[in-house]
Amino acid sequence: MKKRFDLIIFDWDGTLADSVDWIVHCIRQAAARQGCPVPEPQAVKDIIGLSIENAVARLFPGLDEEKGRRLAGDYAQTFFSREMSRDDLFPGVPEMLACFRDAGYRLAVATGKKSAGLREVIAGTGLTASFCTTRSADQTASKPNPLMIDEIVAELGVAKDRTLMVGDSVHDLQMALNAGVAAAAVTCGAHPAETLKRYSPLYCLNFPTELLGLL
Repeated sequence: MKKRFDLIIFDWDGTLADSVDWIVHCIRQAAARQGCPVPEPQAVKDIIGLSIENAVARLFPGLDEEKGRRLAGDYAQTFFSREMSRDDLFPGVPEMLACFRDAGYRLAVATGKKSAGLREVIAGTGLTASFCTTRSADQTASKPNPLMIDEIVAELGVAKDRTLMVGDSVHDLQMALNAGVAAAAVTCGAHPAETLKRYSPLYCLNFPTELLGLL
């Protein structure tokens, strides 16, 4: 049977990497150290997927630019103080990616992380060879702007109706809608199923590895 998609674009944090709780911890710690109100955990989850600049602006409205930069830097320093390894991925993710590649799918990542940080975590988890290309928020527009997807499909020469976006947050699914591509929601990260289903994903899964039985 001919497969429906040629390209699968994955979000990183909360979709492939089990990193949401660590992000929440790091943002809350940075806020406390910088003398800012410490946001509630769900408020932090709600901004995961955005660029760090947009995330800080949304979490700490009215914060001056210099303090915002310090807070973002503090967050990044804490986040990368712990080296990511394959153990930080959701179970079965490396095997899933290998299966998709063997089946002829092209794989990419679209993330709110900065490009240097993404390269570091992909290398740390041993997945550098898994992806044809990646896009980070500092290379293009932040989610939910569709530019990340637009650039990936243009670079790889894949039609949008042959592209699937996989993500755990409303920002991922809104980006997919804005780009005009199909989406699969996963509920292992930032947002629960009832929230993600409002964006009409093609699939709503507990973990990304469930895609193997569907595609």
